Amino acid sequence: MTRAATGLPFDDIRNLLAGLPQADEAARATARARTRDLAVPEGSLGRLADIAEWMAAWQANPKPAVTRPLVAIFAATHGIAADIPGADAHATHRLVELFAAGGAAVNQVALQAEAGLKVFDLALDMPVPDIRTEAALSEAACAATMAFGMEAIAGGTDLLCIGAAGEGGRVAAAALAAALFGGRPADRTDDSDFASGAVAAALATHEGHLADPLEALRRVGGREFAAIAGAILAARYQRIPVLLDGFVVCTAAAVLHRLKPGALDHCLAAHCSGEPAHARLLEELGKEPLLRTGLTSEEGAGAALAIALVRSAAAIHCGMATRSQRWSP
Repeated sequence: MTRAATGLPFDDIRNLLAGLPQADEAARATARARTRDLAVPEGSLGRLADIAEWMAAWQANPKPAVTRPLVAIFAATHGIAADIPGADAHATHRLVELFAAGGAAVNQVALQAEAGLKVFDLALDMPVPDIRTEAALSEAACAATMAFGMEAIAGGTDLLCIGAAGEGGRVAAAALAAALFGGRPADRTDDSDFASGAVAAALATHEGHLADPLEALRRVGGREFAAIAGAILAARYQRIPVLLDGFVVCTAAAVLHRLKPGALDHCLAAHCSGEPAHARLLEELGKEPLLRTGLTSEEGAGAALAIALVRSAAAIHCGMATRSQRWSP
């Protein structure tokens, strides 16, 4: 029996992963040839050249550009947040209101980058169950939320920056990262007694059911994780390069990485927050961050900051003079 024949909710996701579009190597090769012809000493552009060639490959355009960047923030709530010491039960709602009012850090960065900003409210008034005792989502709900994430970028963009918001999200991310890659709970958290204990409890409750990355996602993740994974998958099919923000976003992306090697080739890590858990996860994903900001917020500001770098890399690549001709517009 094929996966499609079983009719299970995750089958469509698995089938999409099996048929992922690949990079346009012809566009990459053309871009690389131009890089070698630029009127600068070979290698002097450093990583900017690599970024431009990556953009060319995934936009399928040897002259890449960033003209319609989008910051997409996925906001959700977690039942476990009620027990986090010092947590505010209404913090996520207030943060979403702050986004809407234009007062968050990410609003300012997006404005400077001339980027669109969309915030997706994933049933904020209905926290997912406490992952220490229950699964966050059913398979059907998880698959449906992934599908929602896939539709979230339907308006169009040529560079997608993904952020997250949600009290309790980092604890869920720590549990999901541990389920996907192993390691001690303390290595995946801020090493507080509550966080480490919560991750250990979640892993114990769902023991024996976490080998499948999609099953791990639904059990110890949450709505924002599912939606982010869906958005990343949709971007791959639409040939949209992606900038990943913080620990929560990168953990959601890691689900796809564990399901299929190369599933994140169209993604770059925008920044590293400086938190050990985030740095470790980036190493496991094989992603060298573009920036090292020290930002620990998950709202997408780090990804938005990297827009200027990627846009500049593309502009340098396409606009600089070459050795073979004095000017190549």
